[in-house]
Parts: sequence; C-alpha cells; structure tokens
Amino acid sequence: MTTPTTAELLNAIEVLKKLGERITTDATHSVLQMPNGSLGGHYAGRIGVNAIEQTSRIERVAEQLKNWRDELIQQRNQSISHHV
Repeated sequence: MTTPTTAELLNAIEVLKKLGERITTDATHSVLQMPNGSLGGHYAGRIGVNAIEQTSRIERVAEQLKNWRDELIQQRNQSISHHV
C-alpha cells in the first residue's frame, strides 16, 4: 500500500466534510417535505437520526485522516531535522 500524501489526505478530509454537508442538507429537505401528522413526524425523526449517525461516522473518519496527516507531517519534519 502506498502512503497517501498530506495533500491527498487533506483533499479526502474536505470531500468527507462536503459529504456530511450534503447529507445534512438532503435530510433537512426531506424533513421539510414530510406531511404533518404522526406518521410524517415519525419518518422525519428517522431521517434526522439517520443523518446524525451518518455525519457522526463521517466526522470520525475525517478525524482519523486528520490524525494520519498530522503523523505524516511530524514524520517528515523529524526526517528533515535529522538530515540537517
């Protein structure tokens, strides 16, 4: 496996953020389209819960990628300092 560059990791993090935004926007739009009443309220609640779960998972993965990127930067800085 080839280690991604820090720029590639940064791009992946940005894509995940955009995906989270899209999920939130789509969920909001779907909830607004629900009819009033208990069934509509139930579906709206499920949509909201699903969106929160999905965006939470995305945020966890983005955080892992950020940590990986930070590790790569730290390794590069240590490598540079050893060569000087």
